[in-house]
Amino acid sequence: MRQSIINLLLVIGIAIGLNVIGNYFYDYVDLTEENRYTLTEPTQQLLQGLDDVVYVKVYLEGDFPAGFKRLQKATREILDDFRSISGEIEYEFEDPIPNSLPVEEKNARIKQLRNDGLKAKNLNIRDGKEQRTVRFYPYAVLNYKGRAIPVDLVGENIPGMSSHEALNNSVGLLEYKLANAIQKLQTSRKPVIAFTTQHGELPRANTQDIRNELRSFYDVGDINLDSLVQINPGISVVIIAKPRISFSEKDKFKIDQYVMNGGKVIWLIDAMNVSLDSIGRRGAYAPYPFTDDLFNLERLLYNYGVKVDNSLVMDLQSTKIPQIIDERGTPQLFPWPYHLVSIPNQDHPVTKSLGPVNLLFANTLDSVRTKTPIKKTFLLTTSERSKAQLFPMRLSFEVLKTKPDISTYNKKFQPLAILLEGEFPSLYENRPKGDFLAVYKQLGFEYKTQSEPTKMLVVADGDIISNYADAENNRYAPLGFNRYEEYTFANKDFLINAIEYMIDDNGVIAARSKEVKLRLLNEPKAEEEETKWQLINIILPLILLILFGIGYNYWRRWRYAR
Repeated sequence: MRQSIINLLLVIGIAIGLNVIGNYFYDYVDLTEENRYTLTEPTQQLLQGLDDVVYVKVYLEGDFPAGFKRLQKATREILDDFRSISGEIEYEFEDPIPNSLPVEEKNARIKQLRNDGLKAKNLNIRDGKEQRTVRFYPYAVLNYKGRAIPVDLVGENIPGMSSHEALNNSVGLLEYKLANAIQKLQTSRKPVIAFTTQHGELPRANTQDIRNELRSFYDVGDINLDSLVQINPGISVVIIAKPRISFSEKDKFKIDQYVMNGGKVIWLIDAMNVSLDSIGRRGAYAPYPFTDDLFNLERLLYNYGVKVDNSLVMDLQSTKIPQIIDERGTPQLFPWPYHLVSIPNQDHPVTKSLGPVNLLFANTLDSVRTKTPIKKTFLLTTSERSKAQLFPMRLSFEVLKTKPDISTYNKKFQPLAILLEGEFPSLYENRPKGDFLAVYKQLGFEYKTQSEPTKMLVVADGDIISNYADAENNRYAPLGFNRYEEYTFANKDFLINAIEYMIDDNGVIAARSKEVKLRLLNEPKAEEEETKWQLINIILPLILLILFGIGYNYWRRWRYAR
């Protein structure tokens, strides 16, 4: 009896000791197929470089369904993973608005959260036969050296995606979102994003939403190429947003040499002059190319590996526009095949888990061979049911009155946005440079014929970055908001992800590619076999316990009877 008590105390002591040691040492072996519990190498390097405490406050405590308990558990696990790499990670979970608070304090707390950039989300919870709405804040706020960044832990949802899949997306993006926030907090100098001007680009009002979004983490401004001798290589990304006036040879040379010095460019180009208003005013309209040489950019883009065609894409996967259907002026929405809905490539960090993107009167893109090897990735394409109308063409709303002939929509996955990565050749390597090259060299700037490793994005639609603006009332809609269907597409997320990918030298965005596979319970089969598994789970352990007791008593008798 004494020996049994000693053995029991020993087992208890070992268990307590292991728990104490486990509080100081956190580790595990990741046996999952997709390595879901293994941090990417860039994230580990980022965490190892921390020189001060990152304090994370997670607002995932409170009354919400079991699904969000999974998000809570996954967030805790990823922060424990972070802490296993760096001792500078500290965190706590908090209920942002406890039910015990008086009404006045709750209202004050809601106002404070809103001022901190945390927008409430409403969640419907069913208790038996009753349904109630709960306000919750699925955010983590990261603090580092006096700076703070809120992170929305709920991932981007794609229409048609189930709640299980949406939650799975959220879990899969946790590492990237938290690591990306830490990287931004570590950056002492904001990267610079510059929009070109003086070439008929979109007015500031039509790019106001993305400018405001970018200003949280970037310095955003405009550059007039005509007033510069050289584009500052310190500018992280140059955005050319829907030009309407041709670029001079000097301006092209400045862009080319900016690229040669490792500069990144986002080209948002319309080849055809067309809009809904132009069709509406005339009833029928024959679009025409803005210029014969794409604003004098055709050869430059061709040299970098892309050709923008004088064409318009039609796609059965599209948004709707209103049309008057009777004498009383009653509007009705009809699918308009020139307003495309593109489902992004889910295999790339820029577009992983991203919702659909809306493009208006998009052109097609062609990939062309370059002097140097360039990696080309199609980030946006048409659906399986699309076609291209080549110039010349005629547009009218008559197409809405008849059912589309599906057999003619026989082109699939036509490129709409191409990401280019590599060392680009200069357009001016074997061409006359004019007097501006002499001035360029006289000022001490180095002329280069091949670029450093860099990236570009070419999108065959300038409106992808344009938000609806009400100039008279100085108001604008969110970027991607379709005012006819009252739905916000992922245009802004697509462009911001592209910018982050282009300037991310540490590779943290690779965590966006991490896949967390969804292994759901087969509910019909579970219901069908419910009784069988209940018996197995309840009776089988009892049978095994009885057999063990009988066997143990038999063994004791056999041992001590000798």
